[in-house]
Amino acid sequence: MTSYATKSGLSVHPLLVDFVEKEVLPGLSVTPDQFWSGFAALIAEHAPTNAALLEKRDHIQGQVDDWHRRYGPVANNPQGYEFFLRDIGYVVPEPADFTIETSGLDPEITTLCGPQLVVPVSNARYALNAANARWGSLYDAYYGTDVISRDGELAPGKGYNAARGAAVVDKAATFLDENFPLANGSHRDVTGYHVVKDGEVRNFVIDTSAGRTTLKDTDAFVGYGGTQDKGELVLEHHGLHVILVIEPGSVIGGAHKAGLSDIIVESALTTIQDCEDSVAAVDAEDKVGVYRNWLGLMNGTLEDTFEKGGRSVTRKLNADRTYKDIDGLPLVLKGRALLLVRNVGHLMTTDAVLWNGKPIGEGLMDAAVTVLCAMQDKVNSTKGAIYIVKPKMHGPEEVAFACAIFGSVEKFLGLHVNTIKIGIMDEERRTSANLKAAIYEARERVFFINTGFLDRTGDEIHTSMEAGAVLRKDEIKSERWISSYEDRNVLIGLACGLSGRAQIGKGMWARPDDMAAMMDAKSGHPNSGANTAWVPSPTAATLHALHYHQIDVFEAQRRRHNQPVPSLTDLFSMPVQAPFSLSREEITRELENNAQGILGYVVRWVQQGVGCSKVPDINNVGLMEDRATCRISSQAVANWLRHGLVSRDEVTSTFERMASVVDAQNAGDPIYRPMAENFQSIAFNAALDLALHGADQPSGYTEPLLHAARRKVKARDRK
Repeated sequence: MTSYATKSGLSVHPLLVDFVEKEVLPGLSVTPDQFWSGFAALIAEHAPTNAALLEKRDHIQGQVDDWHRRYGPVANNPQGYEFFLRDIGYVVPEPADFTIETSGLDPEITTLCGPQLVVPVSNARYALNAANARWGSLYDAYYGTDVISRDGELAPGKGYNAARGAAVVDKAATFLDENFPLANGSHRDVTGYHVVKDGEVRNFVIDTSAGRTTLKDTDAFVGYGGTQDKGELVLEHHGLHVILVIEPGSVIGGAHKAGLSDIIVESALTTIQDCEDSVAAVDAEDKVGVYRNWLGLMNGTLEDTFEKGGRSVTRKLNADRTYKDIDGLPLVLKGRALLLVRNVGHLMTTDAVLWNGKPIGEGLMDAAVTVLCAMQDKVNSTKGAIYIVKPKMHGPEEVAFACAIFGSVEKFLGLHVNTIKIGIMDEERRTSANLKAAIYEARERVFFINTGFLDRTGDEIHTSMEAGAVLRKDEIKSERWISSYEDRNVLIGLACGLSGRAQIGKGMWARPDDMAAMMDAKSGHPNSGANTAWVPSPTAATLHALHYHQIDVFEAQRRRHNQPVPSLTDLFSMPVQAPFSLSREEITRELENNAQGILGYVVRWVQQGVGCSKVPDINNVGLMEDRATCRISSQAVANWLRHGLVSRDEVTSTFERMASVVDAQNAGDPIYRPMAENFQSIAFNAALDLALHGADQPSGYTEPLLHAARRKVKARDRK
């Protein structure tokens, strides 16, 4: 039994006490008494509001359920549905036109456009890799992915494939020709890249087989550095830097006529260090681990040592990159992505701290502790800003509540007003329907809005649970409400003045092995006017960065500004299908796909505490799975169960059958515990419960069931 410490009337787990007082507070002007008394006041002030807002969610959902039971799907009476939502306060009056007032933001947020990584901060190695993903090798990204064909002589193989390498160099030359064209000729013909001093100014000259030339845009050359054996030439386009590495003595450079051994691309400008959907933090021990990694990222001390290729490797934060500009003066390029931290939402509680003997809101603890850690920032924001991404907020009232929490944190920690910036995840339907009002509530703090279409789909299914049988997952992706939702986010953001002041973001590419497909599809995000979009890996960030060279996002935003915003009728247009419209074979196949995905994700979450996994689907295609994707699948099965497309016995038998598939996919994991051998296992039953009881979960969230199951496993393993 844990012996809690008493701090200003709070009962606090000793692990959290030691972390705060021994690791975070030293070096800050905040005293332990100041922190704990302020934290206690924060809870006393905001916990009642938190509870009331959650009750309001449930009350509104009950009213929506009753409407659907009475009138059926929205399509039967779209005008009546919208009138009903306004009447119950689901849709609120829209504010008059305004422009956001946020100040003190870093250029990665305001004037630079590029990829955004999301990574579980609980995993130190991944967190460091993501922070260091500001720069990536284009040669490696091409060579190691299917962007270069893997067929025939281009197959990667075990050793270096010279034919594949030549294809990489050729494709990279195309990138240079498109974005840094020569005044004459092609980068394929270059025999030498040089910096030539002309008075006090350095010029970039290029030798080709046809003679000496330069860049068509001479201003694109901004700096140089390196050593005699390995020089680096810095170019700039659309605000993003590209570094030509000249190393004739290397294997790759030796085979290139100009000694070009690599092209380093500025890639992930920002990274979300996630405390929420991609982590499994269910108790004080887990939460302190999450906070400790975030602290190490802020003060620059985080390191992780691991075995790779038979040798020990230590990963730590990259230093800045130092060069000279064309005048010979110092040029410093930031070595790391700008780090944002995603707190949990308003729903969950934590027994890491007890107030009047009861667990407190986990979001309140995240706000206080992640901000306290960020006060140790020595390597991140050049403006002294603290960036918190706040997920799963339902409507402007909850956005205003988050801002009030941050205001209270600033006050008791002695921070300037609006030091804490807020990223609004537009991933719940009540926020989408009231996005302008939500931005207005955060107009002095907002630094981004982002379409989290995965959670948004889960909420769409749950909100309309009683309307009828939902479409299959692949069919939902092409529905009118999805395109309306994505367009509304950009157009409302532009109307509220986010262009040049804050980020407009788009969601995740969920297939990390399908980079060729990503390159074909994801150019749509910057072309839509989005400053940033989520990617699943540093390699994906390097590849997606190329889209921001192809497309001038600010020009796209100017093109889209004042376009008509899709109506709420479009936003609320999610259709249902008649149960008899699908064959039994189609129903079985969809049920198996959902069951396999849920099991594949949940078993690692519950057994091993892995919050984000590349999980093979039923066809063995690796998909990035987190709680948002699990929410979609569980809500889809729960919906079909509610409307009689499948029975409880059919769901159960399908999960049992798919358990064998998931067991086989995890056969190489020595600590994996098979589910098909024990259908009473905690993991299997947690996955099954998400489907059988999904309709009863608050907003369809997976957290309550997953947290309970994971805590059972941890308690069992401690015995």
